[in-house]
Amino acid sequence: MAVEPYVLLNDGHRIPVIGFGTYAPDKFPKSMVEEATRLAIEAGYRHIDCAYLYGNEVEVGRAIKEKITDGTIKREDLFYTGKLWSTFHSPELVRPALEKSLKDLQMDYLDLFLIHIPVEFKVSPKKIKHYETLLHVAILFLGKAMEQCKDAGLVKSIGVSNFNRSQLKLILDKPGLKYKPVCNQVECHIYLNQSKLLEFCKSQDVLLVAYSVLGSSRIDQNSPKVLEDPVLNRVAEKLNRNPAQVAMRYLLQKGVVVLAKSFSPERIKQNFQVN
Repeated sequence: MAVEPYVLLNDGHRIPVIGFGTYAPDKFPKSMVEEATRLAIEAGYRHIDCAYLYGNEVEVGRAIKEKITDGTIKREDLFYTGKLWSTFHSPELVRPALEKSLKDLQMDYLDLFLIHIPVEFKVSPKKIKHYETLLHVAILFLGKAMEQCKDAGLVKSIGVSNFNRSQLKLILDKPGLKYKPVCNQVECHIYLNQSKLLEFCKSQDVLLVAYSVLGSSRIDQNSPKVLEDPVLNRVAEKLNRNPAQVAMRYLLQKGVVVLAKSFSPERIKQNFQVN
């Protein structure tokens, strides 16, 4: 069964079903992300996922600009996702934060702009890096700040990330909602398949986008590793594929858009070859 390369969002825009993620821990030089983004575009990726928090928008934007300049892609052929970080949730800070990202990326617009997490961080005036208060911010989406960014043509679509069902429902149930979120980006893989959240999102015409599709050990270093799963490996061997390809294909066949990341040129290519 072939996987369609794009799916339609609830606002009419299309999103490529395989994206390239650009998050990397601080121990990796940002130049590696720039080179990986360049390689991903050359390998055929047309969906790039980044965020202000990652601290590498300049490098990612530079790689994209290079591939546009050399004729590999046109800007309109690329789907770029950015995210609003939690220190910029006050309505008057949303557009300036977006414009800063656009400047760093050397872009005129984002294809998709997400609320990164459903909490607001209030920054202490004495310690700028100390987040002193956490507040529920589903109300942000109910206000005008994100909508105004879309109306101004700075973003084509708006959505959320790391929202649970009740948080997403608060947005969807708001009377007179102007723009429904097109997606909810969450961690999702064979050990965390998000089946209940996926069912709810589908019922509301909200796309589920998966990050950490090959598993995550950020919380528990001793947790089982997805790519070592014996069933996954048996299926991969039977299909003459690698475990990563099978893990991604599993999500794609459930109607989930997947984000894969790697610095390895070979793995970047392999992760794109899931059909």
